[in-house]
Amino acid sequence: MLYAILCYADEEKVFAWSKEEEAAVMGRLQAVQEPLARAGKLGPTGRLMPTTAATTVRKGRDEPLVVDGPFAETKEVLLGFYTVDVENLDEAIAFSKELSAVNPGSTSYEIRPFYVFHPGSSPT
Repeated sequence: MLYAILCYADEEKVFAWSKEEEAAVMGRLQAVQEPLARAGKLGPTGRLMPTTAATTVRKGRDEPLVVDGPFAETKEVLLGFYTVDVENLDEAIAFSKELSAVNPGSTSYEIRPFYVFHPGSSPT
């Protein structure tokens, strides 16, 4: 089953890390990711740029409205994501708990199953 694991955090704190703090956190996260990667269960991962770099397209009355910034105004924002192909939700939860253990601060992980859609085919 494919799962998206969405990482939410206080971006002001994360983007204020020193280069040394950043390297240490990323090293710990890499160590947690490595077993899933070796097993072929870890798909694309990514960190999003700060919300100050975001653009939102919102449905308007006539034409979509394009605005700078994120849609939600909150301290904890979507910071990045993991995609994993694991046996079940329990395995996705276990991986998220490992990520949480090595990631400082009030980071939270939202786990959502997803389907990959290819035009002209059934969802997989």
